[in-house]
Order: sequence, then C-alpha cells, then structure tokens
Amino acid sequence: MSNELANITDFFLELDALKLINRRTYIDGGVRVENSAEHSWHLAMACWSISRSLGIELSEEKLLKLALIHDLGEIDAGDTFLYSNDRSNAHEAERECVRRLENHQGNAISDLSELWEEQETGKSIETKLLKTVDRLLPFLHNISSQGKTWQELGIKKSQVLKAHAFIAEDFPEIHSWMLEKIQLAVQKGWLNDS
Repeated sequence: MSNELANITDFFLELDALKLINRRTYIDGGVRVENSAEHSWHLAMACWSISRSLGIELSEEKLLKLALIHDLGEIDAGDTFLYSNDRSNAHEAERECVRRLENHQGNAISDLSELWEEQETGKSIETKLLKTVDRLLPFLHNISSQGKTWQELGIKKSQVLKAHAFIAEDFPEIHSWMLEKIQLAVQKGWLNDS
C-alpha cells in the first residue's frame, strides 16, 4: 500500500503543476493574473451555476469533469493566449501531456484522454456550454479590470467579436450580453474600436 500511495501522491503533485501556469487574464479587477488551476476551478463552478440558472438539461457530472480537465494539457504545453497569432499546434502538445498523465502509475482515471478529447472536439451540450463559459470568464475579467489585458496587448473589438461569435448560435442570451459589454468597453476606451 505504501508504494501505491507514493504513486498516487506523486500523481497529485503532477496535477498540482497546473497552478504554475499563468494566464494573461487579470483577476479581482486587475490585481494579478490568474493561473490555469484557478481558472479550471472557476470554470467548473461557473458552468455548474449557469447550467442551473438557465435550466439547461445536461449531465452535471460530465460537465464538471470536462471543466476540471480541460486545461490539464497546459501543465506541459503552457497556456496559449486566445488572441495569439499561432494557436495551431497548442492542442497537440496538450494532448500529449494528457496522455502522459493518463499513463501515470498513480492515476486511477482511465478515461482522462477520452474526456479531454471530448471537451476539445465534442459537440454535446456539455461541451458547448463549457466552451462558452471558458470564453465568458476571461471576457468578464477584462470587463472587471477595465480591459487591462486588452489594452496591454492592443486587442481590437474585431478580434473579440470573432473569438466569441460562435456563442450566438447556442447561447444567444449570453452572446447578446457580451455584445452590450463590448460596446461599453469601446465607449470607455478599454477596447480598440476596429
């Protein structure tokens, strides 16, 4: 049992490395950037809450699992910024990391790669909500910090609109709210109007 516990706790330390991956999103109105573990927890809570608030019929267990694992691949690959010019290879490095974690001697989650792949490429209602809320939270942080990341990196209104356009099809209420906030951000000078 001692050997088994050593493997299990070693796996926990592997997972803990997600706390070391900083994102570009400022939290608490701009105090500091969040890390990917904080984001994953926030995403799980937000998905759970919004699914109930909007009365969406789905599997909460599946939704929470997808939210908790969606950024695991960043342990090895790092975070790829939403508005980065090249996001094409990030998913391959993340996929390899998830496979590595799935094969870890201390891991008991046999479907880790399968779940990660679903959140990455799936079309279920759980996946659609996850992807929407995954975009909503950094957006919300930008509004809360008066566009701190947008301003630092010269992000334009057109980039924000393009990155969030997919939300209109599945969650028009959320998309409409975001459009109002984009206009506010432009009016306040937090977001470049181009």
